Amino acid sequence: MAKFERKGKSKGVPAISTASLPDIIFMLLFFFMVSTTLKETAMKVHVTLPEATQVVRIEKKSLVSYIYVGAPIKQLQTKFGTDSKIQLEDKFAKKSDIQDYIANCKEKMDEKERPLMMVSLKADENTKMGIIQDIKTELRKAEALKLIYTSRKKITDTRYQ
Repeated sequence: MAKFERKGKSKGVPAISTASLPDIIFMLLFFFMVSTTLKETAMKVHVTLPEATQVVRIEKKSLVSYIYVGAPIKQLQTKFGTDSKIQLEDKFAKKSDIQDYIANCKEKMDEKERPLMMVSLKADENTKMGIIQDIKTELRKAEALKLIYTSRKKITDTRYQ
């Protein structure tokens, strides 16, 4: 009888099975999708954006802080009236609160991005200019000089022109 010998008698470490790798990746993806929440502001004011003929889209929205101005929604009109109110994040504010709000927004940003900070004013088209001027004055005091007026694009029908 002949002896059978194995060539290359080295017994190495077996390869790691990657068959379960897609399952692990999908579990992690599902976990992060479920556990991540996007911050949405609960609107307490009614805002119908004014129309504009030229609109530019903002590229880096992380640099933008929002101020909402308009009449309170119907559920809150009995408590707050129908005059235009200022909303910062999820609560009503006075114009004197704007400087603190801007300071808090700047603190949350990186040091490099602070000079690039923009404030977007989402005001109802029926809001009086007096409150807009007051907001602009407070923004100047807070040294937030980059102001964006949020609007909707005017749809022009060229068939009848």
